[in-house]
Amino acid sequence: MAAETTGPVGATPAAEPAGGSAAPAERAGRVAAPAERAGGGVAPAERVPTAGAAPVRFRPPVWTPDALVVAGYLGLAVLLTVGQWGRPGRLFHQAGDQILFEWMLARAARAVVDLENPLHSSALNAPDGVNLMANTSVLALGVPLTPVTLLFGSQAAFLVAVVGCLAGTATAWYALLRRRLVDSRTAAAVGGLFCGFAPGMVAQAGAHLHMAAQFLVPVILAVVFRPDPGRVWRRGLALGLLVTYQVFLGEEVLVFLVLAAGVFALAYAAADRAAARRLAPALLGRIAVGAAVSVPLLAYPLWFQFFGPGHYRGMPFHAYGYQLDAASFTASARQTLLGDDYLPGLLAPNPTEENSFFGPGLLVLAMVIVIWLWRRPLVRALAVCGVLFALLSLGEQIRLDGSPTGVPGPYRLVAGLPLLDLAVPARFPLVCVPVLGILLALSLDRVHAARTASARDAGPAVRAPAPPPAPGDGDPRPTPAPGHSGTSRLPVRLLWGGAVAAALLPLLPTPIRTVPVWPVPAFVAEGGWRAYVPAGRTLVPVPPVTGAGVSPAMLWSARTGLAFPTPGGYFIGPRGTGDPAARWGAPDRPTSLLLRRVAETGEVPAVTDADRRRAVEDLRHWRAAVVVQGGLHHGDPVRRTVDALLGPGRDVAGARVWDVRPLVD
Repeated sequence: MAAETTGPVGATPAAEPAGGSAAPAERAGRVAAPAERAGGGVAPAERVPTAGAAPVRFRPPVWTPDALVVAGYLGLAVLLTVGQWGRPGRLFHQAGDQILFEWMLARAARAVVDLENPLHSSALNAPDGVNLMANTSVLALGVPLTPVTLLFGSQAAFLVAVVGCLAGTATAWYALLRRRLVDSRTAAAVGGLFCGFAPGMVAQAGAHLHMAAQFLVPVILAVVFRPDPGRVWRRGLALGLLVTYQVFLGEEVLVFLVLAAGVFALAYAAADRAAARRLAPALLGRIAVGAAVSVPLLAYPLWFQFFGPGHYRGMPFHAYGYQLDAASFTASARQTLLGDDYLPGLLAPNPTEENSFFGPGLLVLAMVIVIWLWRRPLVRALAVCGVLFALLSLGEQIRLDGSPTGVPGPYRLVAGLPLLDLAVPARFPLVCVPVLGILLALSLDRVHAARTASARDAGPAVRAPAPPPAPGDGDPRPTPAPGHSGTSRLPVRLLWGGAVAAALLPLLPTPIRTVPVWPVPAFVAEGGWRAYVPAGRTLVPVPPVTGAGVSPAMLWSARTGLAFPTPGGYFIGPRGTGDPAARWGAPDRPTSLLLRRVAETGEVPAVTDADRRRAVEDLRHWRAAVVVQGGLHHGDPVRRTVDALLGPGRDVAGARVWDVRPLVD
């Protein structure tokens, strides 16, 4: 990438007139000034403008076009989240994931205000707590958003984070493209738009903040692949701090970034060995300094993640279930103009992982660009990187149109490597997003540069005839190649711009879909529970979810600012005290399994005395003081089951409440 850079646009000062003299009009004004003063007139600088004087035109600041591009990104991001602003009873379609991140943002704000350990919390999964460093705690978003969370609540903080991640990622790529790779502002704007709002980015933003927060990726790449070999120590320090911050944004994105940067560097070195030898010492020096800075800063957090309380090993799911279908690369994602619900459901594991739905037009366009610009080492390296990560997303066995082909996928070669065993194969195409965005920007900039060169070669509309060339010297003026005149460039520019538009228009994102959610009961939201829950005791929701299901406890906790501790929750933790294998949520308890089954099926079981004894044991384990049921689809069967287990409850402020302190004490 370094050898392809063009340098900051506009860095060269404007040329002065020949010989450094003033313009002819300025010289004429200075010559006429003495005669005017002798005749009683005024100097040009003192002359009052007459009615016929040309008006002074307002010129906007030079940064206005860039500000308009960024404003466009922000506007689009707000438009995509419009279904939730001011609507507390709606969540994005992957409701469980949004509840998780709302809780994480509320927890970060609580840690800032109360100066608590941000890496662990006992407000969830009581009494054991949750290792937040081993989960997607997004502290690098939650801490800066603390004022928003405290003033407007966890839902507003989540929406601000989504808007910031999408628009921030697009803006960061726009800045990198504009400063390093292209001269055309339009080309950079289109590339940034795709990098920030590709179907995979929008799909992730509706649920996974840690995957959508990629605004530091182009910044890190700009530092690592900087063409200037100087200031190794300063840039290495910046790299170390950026990597440290990215860890608290999302470690999975950092893993993908390191892998992609390594593949890109090797491919570029193979394409341009001279540039690689020239730039390698400074690049390796920056990486070494960055590692020396980040390792001490991250030593304790990473130790806590892998060895602290609540740590786990592996993942609670098999990677085979989170791979993409080969046909997904030419399909349309749900959150696009041409998307539907049926086909993507066959080609991706869930709506959040529709990362490869680029459509046939964009893929054909990408192949044309690679062939067209193949001589550039940058393009060759990008092509290698994009193809490799696209293949890795197909998993251990390639599937086509929903059916296994029996062909082994390349992912099986790296599935057991450290860190890669924690990555989801379906997310590898997120590396292809900036690859395609950069290729689009390079192609548009190439057309723009050709048009500019043609206009320069054509010269002004009226030109004085040049003297004939001296005998034997030939005509020194450049002769446009056939078909490359200024009049023939316009159709080429329009045709290519139309092709890019035709490929991207079907991928335009639509507002992220929302689903209804049961509101937080007034008993919980207004603090009625405080009369029941003393210090050191918990509020148990019904059902006390401990798996990967939607957890009312987490939603209530997030929307009330973690006002009370609660058992269960949606997170990743160990299976048990002596078994660090990963699982969703806390180890199951008999009562939680019983109530969850009733909530899912609506069937009331025959409750025995043994069930009642186990319920009391579970409540004691959870240190429960009160059991609360809010809105449920099978609310009446669940209420009757809890009545049979604990005795009759009573309705208080929109909730069914069971005071279990006499049973537990």
